[in-house]
Amino acid sequence: MSIYVGNLSYEVTEEELTAVCAKYGTVKSVYLPTDRETGRLRGFGFVSMGAEMEESDIIEALDGSEWMGRELKVNKAKPRALHN
Repeated sequence: MSIYVGNLSYEVTEEELTAVCAKYGTVKSVYLPTDRETGRLRGFGFVSMGAEMEESDIIEALDGSEWMGRELKVNKAKPRALHN
């Protein structure tokens, strides 16, 4: 399972998001998608933690909180839809 983190600053780095999430446990991975044409961050990311309880703690702590001047939207990531 991973966590969706939305409404991120376009200036955020993987290292900064990792540092915030590491307060709640072991961060396995962080992914910040970029726009294919511009290379600019898309304003959201995905975080995978070491344990599901850690992910629940992050969602509870960060959803609706302000970080880098933005109100975060944090929830369980939905499985990626497969397109045929």
